[in-house]
Amino acid sequence: MLYCRMKNELSVQSGVGHGDARQSLAEVRETLLRLHKALIESERADYERTFGRITSPYQFWQLLTTDPWFVWLRPVSQLVAEMDEMLDGKETLTMAGAKVLTGRVRDLLVATSGGHGFSGHYDEALQRDPDVVFAHAEVARCLRAGN
Repeated sequence: MLYCRMKNELSVQSGVGHGDARQSLAEVRETLLRLHKALIESERADYERTFGRITSPYQFWQLLTTDPWFVWLRPVSQLVAEMDEMLDGKETLTMAGAKVLTGRVRDLLVATSGGHGFSGHYDEALQRDPDVVFAHAEVARCLRAGN
């Protein structure tokens, strides 16, 4: 389990200032990536219960990228990709820039019972799969630590 380090530990490890923003965003990204994986596995299991076994990694990739069943996961994928771009970019990453992305994570991960789009699907995943609940809690802890 990943524990988000407190700010003073970050400054010792990565230097004060920009390193803190980079480290903070990297930690949120890691927890979000684990949540994304849990959501994908949960959706795969639900898909297979409905339609039968997925027979190959290629078939699964095709489903993930083209099938409407999995389209609701794209906002998480896009956020991870944006975080990767910020972390790998040549421009200086500021704490304000990191907070914008972490705010978007916080806004996205709101489950709504009976809702439509991401929030409704997310609520269903949280209701059916404890791994999704644990991964969600890990992201929430990381977001709280970064305030």
